[in-house]
Amino acid sequence: MLGQRYATRLNSFGSRAEQAWPGQTGKPTALQMAERAAMAEGLTDVDLNYPDHVDRDPAQFARRLSDMGLGVNGLAMRYYTNPAFKIGAFTNPDPQVRREAIDLTKRGIDAARSMGSRLMTIWLGQDGFDYSFQADYGRLWDDEIDALREVAQHDPDCMISIEYKPNEPRSYSLLSDLSTTLLALDEVGTDNLGVTFDFAHVLYADEMPAFAAAMISRRSRLLGVHLNDGYAKRDDGLMVGSVHLQATLELLWQLEKDGYDGPIYFDTFPDLSGLDPVRECEVNIATVKRLIAVARRLSADNALRAAVAAQDAVTSQQIVGRALTGG
Repeated sequence: MLGQRYATRLNSFGSRAEQAWPGQTGKPTALQMAERAAMAEGLTDVDLNYPDHVDRDPAQFARRLSDMGLGVNGLAMRYYTNPAFKIGAFTNPDPQVRREAIDLTKRGIDAARSMGSRLMTIWLGQDGFDYSFQADYGRLWDDEIDALREVAQHDPDCMISIEYKPNEPRSYSLLSDLSTTLLALDEVGTDNLGVTFDFAHVLYADEMPAFAAAMISRRSRLLGVHLNDGYAKRDDGLMVGSVHLQATLELLWQLEKDGYDGPIYFDTFPDLSGLDPVRECEVNIATVKRLIAVARRLSADNALRAAVAAQDAVTSQQIVGRALTGG
């Protein structure tokens, strides 16, 4: 059932570190940020970056999180450990660097499993290009597909979810939008692949969020939902519903329609502007709960169903507007 679990980006809880850990020098540890996240009312899970947040004993870390009342939704790969990854992880021109990225991902999958999770999210931000005549596009594609297939086959019981993004840090990401990502997953051809939907990424890929979610459910499987907001120019990481309230509502309406029952994950950036991360997370949860309640009322509204069937935008806007404002 939609809205039963809420997860968050752990690094968000490094915001205002001087208030949470007065006098501490250096960045807060993953455990410290988790302890702070556990203070957020309604939060049930965290996602951890690999290898950044995961120490030598992932299972013990998971037990400590459990003692705080938090589950491990999944791990998310980060390819920062080798400076050579800047020009590609799975698509690096050096076979040894490419092998390092693949093997790092396999170790991440093993860590996720030892923490009791069956989800590895892969965002391949380094795989892409910046200039004309920089890359052989066919080779980039082949290397990407081969690497994804290898890591997916490493543990068929672990779900591998691809988080697409138009750019950043590369000027052009190889897996930049939904259509390209679905094409890649089709070519990889393993049963344990799916897609992670990030609201801000979808916006600046010039896609309609609810439509993208519907197509994922139709052609693949939706393994993760990252909620946030932004101005469709970059990955702003703003609070849920702060800019695109109606599009967020329609997305939740679509998720309910498609039977998505996984966690709602908040990929927001309170740390970039010094917001209180606990309050920010609690407000995100409260916003989503309110919007889910509205979405369920709309799902039962025969007039809205008829308007959507007739593609009657005027009537549907009237109905949705009244649902949002109570008018």
